[in-house]
Amino acid sequence: MHPLPAGLYSAAEVREIDRRAIEGFELPGYELMTRAGHATLNALRQRWPDARSIVVLCGPGNNGGDGYVVARIARAQGLRVHVVAITDPSSLTGDALRAHDEFAAAGGQLEPWHPEVVRAGEVIVDAIFGTGLTRDVTGPAAACIRAINEANQPVVAVDIPSGLQADSGHVLGCAVRADLTVTFIGRKLGCYLGAGPDHAGKLVFDDLEVPLGAYAAAQPTLSLLEESVVQAALPVRGRTAHKGRHGHVLVIGGAAGMGGAAHLAAVAALRAGAGLVTVATHPQSLGALASRPELMSLAVGGCGDMERGLERATLLALGPGLGQSPWALEIFDAALAAHKPVVVDADALNLLALNPRKCDHWVLTPHPGEAARLLGVTADDIQRDRLAAAAALQQRYGGVIVLKGAGSIVQVTAREGWFCDRGNPGMAVAGMGDVLTGVIAGIAAQCGDLALAAMAGVFVHACAGDRAAAAGERGLLATDVIDQLRGCVNPR
Repeated sequence: MHPLPAGLYSAAEVREIDRRAIEGFELPGYELMTRAGHATLNALRQRWPDARSIVVLCGPGNNGGDGYVVARIARAQGLRVHVVAITDPSSLTGDALRAHDEFAAAGGQLEPWHPEVVRAGEVIVDAIFGTGLTRDVTGPAAACIRAINEANQPVVAVDIPSGLQADSGHVLGCAVRADLTVTFIGRKLGCYLGAGPDHAGKLVFDDLEVPLGAYAAAQPTLSLLEESVVQAALPVRGRTAHKGRHGHVLVIGGAAGMGGAAHLAAVAALRAGAGLVTVATHPQSLGALASRPELMSLAVGGCGDMERGLERATLLALGPGLGQSPWALEIFDAALAAHKPVVVDADALNLLALNPRKCDHWVLTPHPGEAARLLGVTADDIQRDRLAAAAALQQRYGGVIVLKGAGSIVQVTAREGWFCDRGNPGMAVAGMGDVLTGVIAGIAAQCGDLALAAMAGVFVHACAGDRAAAAGERGLLATDVIDQLRGCVNPR
């Protein structure tokens, strides 16, 4: 295998790479199918080394052909193999037909479909539908998928779990819940977006040794965030560094009774490496800052009280605990009127939704509910196609968009987006978004690049969450993530 840029591709783009490999590099399609079968079986045996029997469920297209290859190789290696054709093999064509015929020529036999057959082996191989599926699964295939999910047996999906839409991760009626998905040539968007992570399980990628030249004209829809973005945003500091070189973040928020959110953002900005952090907050929320003596504070009864803070700040973090009162609206307008680089979150996003505007020097960090208000749709609409939602937000509001959630998307421009595959369900708790706001603000104050700071901040935040979850996801707190930030903003 050769190194590839970490990209997520649409089904159409992967098919185009596949076509270029076959036509431009004289790599036969059946050779690619054979390699896919070997890759799947190798991953299966590595994950379940003691398994001695498998069930392979084959569908009507090339995904089914991959399944027949898996079955043939598994039999040759001495495994007991039960193979079920979900559709009549006589309808197969091309490479899939050849795969079936070679399986049969090697002595392989098909078994009739019945729900209990999925329990005949120790591991189930899902080779029913691939990336070409575009409509809801019905009939025998749906019954088969339900039986797989009810079998309580380990499942490996070939290329993509059957029933999952390859570009959005939307479930087409029903979809296999795999423990392991072995995907080929290009990482499929649908395994990462929407319901994809819940259905794909652990992902293994194999490029099938497709020549690099076949990827030359390919443009991934999203790029995966890696530690290199942190290294780019936060290079090693010189020995003569001082706090004035690392930016001054002004956190604006903390309405009466909501000072904790501003406190979390401010401490996160410090832990991300900002040289100075001041919190502009409601006078009644000043007490929330007392536990962190490194923070400076401004009591803000009205926008006039913020003038000095705005003047001194390198970057603003606007919204944590801000509320939506007349006081909040006055503070919100004054902050944006300062024309400073700004990270906008929480109630500031809700205020923005009431009076939309476009700006090039901000980072918006909505969760699905806030994104829905910004676009005038429902949260379900956002989750159904997160990729389209992130692009729509960037087009309407400008700047950089961080669409938070399981698999956060950082939309930098209309054509450039990044995806974070780190993080865990334990991070779905109060205050986690405030921490992310502080992290992005703290990094932006140091590097002066909002797009790079958003990418690095999302990655750092997720990695800190994974470190914090080492003791268990349930019960994870936002402050636990802050405690792990220092190790993540000092990359090797």
